[in-house]
Amino acid sequence: MGKRKRNTLEEDGLLSKTPQKSSQLRSANLTPPQYDQATTIQIVVGSYDRILHGVTATIPKAAEGQHEPSTDIRFADTFLFAAHTSAIRCLAISPLPTSAGTHESSKLILASGSTDERINLYHISAVAPTGAHTEKLAVPSLGSTRVAEDPKNKELGSLLHHSSSISALYFLTRSKLLSAAEDNTIAITRTRDWTVLSTIKAPIPKAVGRPSGDTAPLGGTPAGVNDFAVHPSMKLMISVGRGEKSMRLWNLVTGKKAGVLTFEREILKGIGGGKWASGEGRKIEWNGNGDEFVVGFESGAVVFGMDSKPKCRVMPSPITKIHQIRYVFPEVNDGQISDLLAVSTEDGRIVFYSTSVTKTLEEDSNRGSSIPMCVPIGQLGGKNTASTVRIKDFEILASAGQNESDPKACVITASSDGSIRIWNLARTDFKTNVQDTNGTSEHLQSEKPPSNGHSKDTNGLQEGGTPQCGTLLGTYETGNRITCLKAFTMLNPPASQTAVVDDAASDEFTGIADSDAASSTS
Repeated sequence: MGKRKRNTLEEDGLLSKTPQKSSQLRSANLTPPQYDQATTIQIVVGSYDRILHGVTATIPKAAEGQHEPSTDIRFADTFLFAAHTSAIRCLAISPLPTSAGTHESSKLILASGSTDERINLYHISAVAPTGAHTEKLAVPSLGSTRVAEDPKNKELGSLLHHSSSISALYFLTRSKLLSAAEDNTIAITRTRDWTVLSTIKAPIPKAVGRPSGDTAPLGGTPAGVNDFAVHPSMKLMISVGRGEKSMRLWNLVTGKKAGVLTFEREILKGIGGGKWASGEGRKIEWNGNGDEFVVGFESGAVVFGMDSKPKCRVMPSPITKIHQIRYVFPEVNDGQISDLLAVSTEDGRIVFYSTSVTKTLEEDSNRGSSIPMCVPIGQLGGKNTASTVRIKDFEILASAGQNESDPKACVITASSDGSIRIWNLARTDFKTNVQDTNGTSEHLQSEKPPSNGHSKDTNGLQEGGTPQCGTLLGTYETGNRITCLKAFTMLNPPASQTAVVDDAASDEFTGIADSDAASSTS
């Protein structure tokens, strides 16, 4: 199929003549276009109730950068799909196009994975709905919630190439979808015709070290891929699986295994792993520069360098379960902050850690772990903000109209009680805290909570002495038990001029060949 004709927007510099680099694709949600109007965010959540719910949040320019919560944020329902026959576990959205167009460039692909072994596919609009910036309702509603329905939001079909529950989804580019399941496979699918190009198969772990009296049937050993992360160069991938105390490195150019790294006893002790703990990685994430990655366990996380050696570890205080991990401001590095790591917890907090500032506790050396501890420099939520329900998932998007000296971000959190909260987060919230993390600050010398069991409420300190940061902008109640969340900043509707981008131009993945579907086993 030939390329479609471009118009004068490319001559005006609104369209890029060169494809995005892999590093730009990885952090595309942190570099949104500059808007003259209010910012509209498309939020998609999946739930235990098998419902796929789409919500838009319109944030006025006055609300960005303010210091007090705003009630001006307008929420509107965009779609509501009865997507699966069982709980939805994961979501993925294709990268945002460079500009709004009239054809396929203005659409995104939404993929949802469930325990019913299906991957459902949807087209959703990348352009803000017509009534998003006005008080006028796009569709009449019996309730108080606005409805801004878009005819571009429609179902495409289902993929059935996995034989077990879907555990992770990720769009490598606009034309490649990666999916992992509990059948120990990671599939690479081409979105043009939904052909499976390659299937990477991980070995089934052996039943070693399981407690006596285990009643698992023959062949019922815990197995499956929990999560995977692709390096920004799109040539490497790391995966963690159930029932094994290791992570696997994959070569995406050949589709074969490149190595296995076993979690040593020192690593497992450092994150509170007991004798009968599974020791398996639950989450994994690369930073924006691709020079370090973090592996999340049940109650802690460990940061590794490119040499696959542990650099530091994360343990929330008080100790609680970890649900999601993300990197914040990966492109900012002025000598004070190289990377910030955000961790969502069971008690309704998002704790931010500096991976470049660490400390070593004496009690850790006595327990046999010499891995230094990451320093917490701030948190969102907690008891003092009435956010005590576990945060299952969250997304971090850059605010439109920000300046480079003081970048801001919108943090969208999804709780198990069905609440979606939007927070305003500025980098200046961390500057003072990072400057005080030189080992001289009193509350950084110990991770133990106060003896009376209550959180500190003086000088902005929260549980474990971590200062509160960010401002709550708005809350939306979905009425469903949320399990996963994805969000992106929508494009404004184009004016009289239109632009269409060739989808093939943004596909620079040169790994496994598209012509022949190959299957590689370890």
